[in-house]
Amino acid sequence: MWLHFIHLFALHNPPQGLCPLPPHAPLSQRTQRYASGEPGGAVSTVSSSMNPLQPPDASSEEPFTTYFDSKIPIPEDEKQSCFSFRKLWAFTGPGFLMSIAYLDPGNIESDLQSGAVAGFKLLWVLMLATLIGLLLQRLAARLGVVTGLHLAEVCNRQYQKVPRIILWLMVELAIIGSDMQEVIGSAIAINLLSMGKIPLWGGVLITIADTFVFLFLDKYGLRKLEAFFGFLITIMALTFGYEYITVRPNQGKLLQGLFVPYCQDCGTPQLEQAVGIVGAVIMPHNMYLHSALVKSRQVNRANKREVREANKYFFIESCIALFVSFIINIFVVTVFAEAFFKKNNADVNAVCVNTSSPHSSLFPNNNETLEVDIYKGGAVLGCYFGPAALYIWAIGILAAGQSSTMTGTYSGQFVMEGFLNLRWSRFARVLLTRSIAITPTLFVAIFQDVEHLTGMNDFLNVLMSLQLPFALIPVLTFTSLPSVMNDFANGLINMYFVVDYVMSLNHVALYVGAAVLSVIYLSFVAYLVSVLRPSEN
Repeated sequence: MWLHFIHLFALHNPPQGLCPLPPHAPLSQRTQRYASGEPGGAVSTVSSSMNPLQPPDASSEEPFTTYFDSKIPIPEDEKQSCFSFRKLWAFTGPGFLMSIAYLDPGNIESDLQSGAVAGFKLLWVLMLATLIGLLLQRLAARLGVVTGLHLAEVCNRQYQKVPRIILWLMVELAIIGSDMQEVIGSAIAINLLSMGKIPLWGGVLITIADTFVFLFLDKYGLRKLEAFFGFLITIMALTFGYEYITVRPNQGKLLQGLFVPYCQDCGTPQLEQAVGIVGAVIMPHNMYLHSALVKSRQVNRANKREVREANKYFFIESCIALFVSFIINIFVVTVFAEAFFKKNNADVNAVCVNTSSPHSSLFPNNNETLEVDIYKGGAVLGCYFGPAALYIWAIGILAAGQSSTMTGTYSGQFVMEGFLNLRWSRFARVLLTRSIAITPTLFVAIFQDVEHLTGMNDFLNVLMSLQLPFALIPVLTFTSLPSVMNDFANGLINMYFVVDYVMSLNHVALYVGAAVLSVIYLSFVAYLVSVLRPSEN
């Protein structure tokens, strides 16, 4: 409902900052306005001539690249058939990199908690959230394909300086929050694999180091980098699939949970998990990422047929990639739904003691409902299904954390270079974006115990949900503007979780502070809606 309101509002109110040139204006004048970064420089897109949103020479290589130094050529289809597997393969890559965000440690933790708290009852929420995510990712990809610019670059050209900087800071906060979950997830996996010998802060340092190494794999070719991400997704599918086969969830309950949109006997904990699923799946910075990744394919944007074809194949690839991620998420939810729904600490403690598990102390001998996170989840799997289940779980979490950390870094670079129009060397940008995200994570790892991170994850989920409008509003509005998308234009952010978290803090001063911040936050969201309105000739 909220998104529908934003969409309608954006469509029926023309922006003050957009001053399109008349159709008869010389191309040189349009190009000059683009080069100067004026808001009015971005006027129209695909036509019989050059796209004015692109640099003057669309065939030339961009001098400052973050993720690709060359573009993947698309094979010609001599028969002009409706579908070509060769072309689909050429377009395959960006969607799978984008889908990593649907498999990061934050999503995995949300999955296992929803299974432990609500059983199979929230699987339909996961499916619905994935479908909504697919639609939003399609819009982001279309923006990149049609304009030749990613979302942050379009924001740079359409917003004035002050809102542009504030918007960048908000998106940067989302990236930092997500990156903290990803890096800490990797560190927890390393801690489990080392049997506790490597502390959390040590795992963070290892993750920082190997991320820097992996980030430069694209120097060996873009396709090799995409293959590496495919390898990491395969590891996740195999490891979490192993847990699924070992636990053998009830297939009838699985299907019922997927296709019956109802949650019998559900209360506040289950509702919080439902909101958490949506917040974990739909990540704001992932839209900025996907709109940039699609630029890696060689598409002639002056040719409507090629643009339409690119949109089609990127959508098919995104459907396949998100289906794979959805299946992996189902593995995690159903494992914990089958094995640990309605379990209490005493049940788990007894099993862990009987198997001589070193993690039995994690579960006090009381009748309180079992609470699990990524760390405890691995421990409890080890208690019930043997050490192999624990180590395979940790390998899957490590693959999820490592891959999502890398894509998070790419997101940070695209966002920073797009909003700020940076002209730094590639290494300098990698170092800066990594430092911004890693520094707070390292402090948390040093001063926080590996067994007590659930509260921080709740806070980060609140932070992520607050950042959603700063990606949704621009992507919904830009893809609806004929002045930006031309023939390719598009014909309630839920605050419950935020309010519940603030109320749980139980301090008057924090209530007042939250109220003030809420007013500022809502005012800025309203401002973004009001200044981004379509300008029609």
